[in-house]
Amino acid sequence: MTAGVTPAARRVIRTLNGFKLFTGLLWWLPIYYVYQRDHGLSDGEIFGIQSIYYLAFCLLEIPTGALADRFDYRRFLRAGAVVLTAANLVPVAWTSYGGFLTHFLLVALGNSLVSGAGSAYLFEYLQRTGSVAAYQQAEGSGRAYTLTGRIAGLPAAGVLMQWYAPSPYWLSAACCAVAVLLAIRLPALPPGGEGHGGRHTSVRDQLLVGRVLRHSPLLMLLIAQGVAVFTLVRIGQANLFQPILTVKELPLAAFGVIMAVTTVFELAGAARSTWLRRFGDVPVVFALTTVMAATLALVVVTGATGTVILLCVFSLASGLVFPVQRRLVNTAITDSRHRATLLSLESLIDRSVCAVVVLALSGYLSEGAMDLFLTHVAVGTVVLMAALAVLLRRSRQRRHATAQAPTATKENVT
Repeated sequence: MTAGVTPAARRVIRTLNGFKLFTGLLWWLPIYYVYQRDHGLSDGEIFGIQSIYYLAFCLLEIPTGALADRFDYRRFLRAGAVVLTAANLVPVAWTSYGGFLTHFLLVALGNSLVSGAGSAYLFEYLQRTGSVAAYQQAEGSGRAYTLTGRIAGLPAAGVLMQWYAPSPYWLSAACCAVAVLLAIRLPALPPGGEGHGGRHTSVRDQLLVGRVLRHSPLLMLLIAQGVAVFTLVRIGQANLFQPILTVKELPLAAFGVIMAVTTVFELAGAARSTWLRRFGDVPVVFALTTVMAATLALVVVTGATGTVILLCVFSLASGLVFPVQRRLVNTAITDSRHRATLLSLESLIDRSVCAVVVLALSGYLSEGAMDLFLTHVAVGTVVLMAALAVLLRRSRQRRHATAQAPTATKENVT
């Protein structure tokens, strides 16, 4: 951890890391596709539920983020963990389309409660205790904790399902219950800042946070950059992971093992993202996003062994890029009163794009055209990155020119 971090901040970081570890222990992640297929759902129904999940998350993300900014980030972390505990129990008792849909709707609610609030709480706490320099490393270590838990648990997912099909869901619920206890231990934010503990804004002001974005084109571009990162990670590690392994004719028992192996690479990246600072944050995000897109495209022409290797490279890049992207966006938010709302807005945009992409994915898979889908996603990502690179450069040039203008005016007056 970065030198100069206060003992209180270290305790908060450790507690949040534990929270992320236990809420991220989704034992059912490598087998939910097979589990739903075994209970009679078609590919169209499975990916239709995924699309509804993203849309539900979008509807919930801004209100929950705004309320978290208005009230208390910790309450939302606790509530989110409680909801996730309940969500993981639904597929145990209700193994039909309605049950699986309810499960993912509750997951959407739980994730919306914690997504913006978690990052906002961490950034605000570190900023108010003079430890903000440790934020990127703290985000990376939190991600590393989550991934470490998955490495330990995921290899057993396929075997557990074969032994007792609902067991991965039972274990996920138990882990989220532990996260509830950790969220209760988080201390209140220290005094200071314009949000909690300072001047409160109304919920109406939070919901009109779009005005902040209109005056910050750089933030908008960074959020758009994050959309590509999030969409690739979600598609590669959740929506298409199991179908890809199925097409490559790998056995079910190996699904969890392979996901754990790829997670090791993601963990390595998340724990060492600060090594890339010398290259500049924005160029690093562009380069790693392009690498991720390229690996998905190359899966089309490789066999089973090559696919596993490519998925490992994909995971390494995603582990490296996530903390960098988080720091870029948080640094670009200049008004701390709206931090959770803006982070929730970013998540909303991410999930909105994912909802559209998953709907398209369902159509591609129904026609047996997964390879074509992977190619189109890769090409689209590279084109988007090129366009954003040009726009970001122009935005920074305009900001530099604006900053120089008052100085030039003052010199002329003198």
